[in-house]
Amino acid sequence: MLELSRQELDDYVPEVLRGSRKWRKTIWRALDTYLIEPLATGFRFLHLVIIFVPVICTVPVMWIGARRPDRDNERTGTLWWYGFLVASMERAGAAFIKLGQWAASRTDIFPTEMCSIMSALHSDAPAHSLKVTKQTIEKAFGRKFEDIFEEFHEKPLGVGAIAQVYKAKLKPDLAGSEDDASTEPQTLRERAFKRVDPLLKSTPHRVPSSYVAIKVLHPKIERMVRRDLRIMGAFASIINAIPTMEWLSFPDEVTQFGEMMRLQLDLRIESANLMIFRRNFRNRSTAWFPYPHGQYTTRQVLVEEYATGIPLEHFLQNGGGVFQKEIADEGLDAFLHMLLIDNFIHADLHPGNIMVRFYKPEPFDVGMNLTTLKGRPKANPNTSKDVTEDVLERLRPHRQEKDAWTRTLAQIDKEGYRPQLIFIDTGLVTQLNEENRKNFLDLFKSIAEFDGYKAGHLMTERCRQPDAVIDKEVFALKMQHLVLGVKSQTFALGNIKIGDILNEVLSMVRGHHVRLEGDFVNVVLSILLLEGIGRSLDPDLDLFSGALPILRQLGAQSGAGMLRSGDLSMAKVWVGLEARKFLQASVESVEMCVKYDQLSPNI
Repeated sequence: MLELSRQELDDYVPEVLRGSRKWRKTIWRALDTYLIEPLATGFRFLHLVIIFVPVICTVPVMWIGARRPDRDNERTGTLWWYGFLVASMERAGAAFIKLGQWAASRTDIFPTEMCSIMSALHSDAPAHSLKVTKQTIEKAFGRKFEDIFEEFHEKPLGVGAIAQVYKAKLKPDLAGSEDDASTEPQTLRERAFKRVDPLLKSTPHRVPSSYVAIKVLHPKIERMVRRDLRIMGAFASIINAIPTMEWLSFPDEVTQFGEMMRLQLDLRIESANLMIFRRNFRNRSTAWFPYPHGQYTTRQVLVEEYATGIPLEHFLQNGGGVFQKEIADEGLDAFLHMLLIDNFIHADLHPGNIMVRFYKPEPFDVGMNLTTLKGRPKANPNTSKDVTEDVLERLRPHRQEKDAWTRTLAQIDKEGYRPQLIFIDTGLVTQLNEENRKNFLDLFKSIAEFDGYKAGHLMTERCRQPDAVIDKEVFALKMQHLVLGVKSQTFALGNIKIGDILNEVLSMVRGHHVRLEGDFVNVVLSILLLEGIGRSLDPDLDLFSGALPILRQLGAQSGAGMLRSGDLSMAKVWVGLEARKFLQASVESVEMCVKYDQLSPNI
């Protein structure tokens, strides 16, 4: 789809010329390519010079001030300069805001504190006019604005660097139902599980929302971003020519960043990603993705079901109460399925893109699930009520009162409400190609076998620039030391923070100039971010225990292939985790027997 999107941009001509002869289009493209765009890019360059020259001139400030042990030992002057850089990037516009947000995820290249400050980057972009929004939406639907919506909230729900979002209600003749194909079981195994699942866990049914979220790109944003990318590419080439800087390969990073931006500038790609996630999770109850109205979605407009949920940030601030373990486990399960089973990973999993909805489980009706019983009325899943709005009304007054928030959640639990996660903003996804997936699994295997030395050598041999790595042997020995430290605590994962381990690895990668693939780093950063969110909710979150059911499924799917190839390393991981789980369960069982005097009961 990205290739098709590029081709559309290459073939673009203004509407007034679309019915014109070929020679007129050729003249317009020549003028646009060799006159208009170079001039516009030149003026944009002068604008950026005005913004960033003060940043360059203040670089010496980085060597001023006392070091802060609590801020990665950075000087106060350095921290001030990072903040000044971030403020300048906010003023520079959409591409530079997105560049800062992307750079914040690359702790394998940039200092930790710089990434931390850049992660707070937000857009102060002004909203484009309602007139432009209406024109863009009319073009997408092919009818007058008044004939599209029953309700339209004119104030945007949010304004981002590249788009803004509105809430609306479609006319009845335009409001389609959810895609039955994504929820209907496709295979014999899936149909069997649909019969069994209600016995094990009540899965939530949903009434498709009559409201939609409309995302509309800012006008001319594509051209502005394209000019900024050209300027970034030119500067990246200059920096790459400086001795000792070539290991950063900034031109490659700008190319990768450009690909990321193009993915976000065609909203049809986000719609397609939503459909893939919905298909992948059609038989899983841990997460839900909004339904996209693909028939109305264009390059500039995305129409999707309005997701009613409570932002995860509220639970991180006030705690999850009785639901905290359930929410953390469901988030972990959803992510591990994306990573290990689907190889289709949401690449922007910060708390702002995760919400929690509540539902009341459908009472299990045996007659509904036994096809042999005739004449019995079938339960209609569309009669289930999404009670998130009701729960939100009860929780909203207590957002600043942690104790009252926790008590309300406990009452909601007693009334039988259950949580489910909602993931939004799926414009960015990560898919490891065959080579990167092989590298990831090889690294995973070597770490799971506690062979840190081998893991270190794999990372240096398969990085982008093996010749630029400093002290390969020292790096491998450091990895071995780190992995052995993990091995000594492997049966007490509560003492291990995966995020701390990954941060240490990324620090070593930066120090030894090991250039990792961007997709690989995205996966590592997603794990780091997820564990941070999970442990905020549940300090005892066990990443390995959460991976066990997924590894069982992975083993069932690829067991024959492992036996044929003779590669049993993943099987070792599986067996090791099963043994660890069994031993933990055994210890817990003995403790329960002692606690309740069942080993030697008094007679």
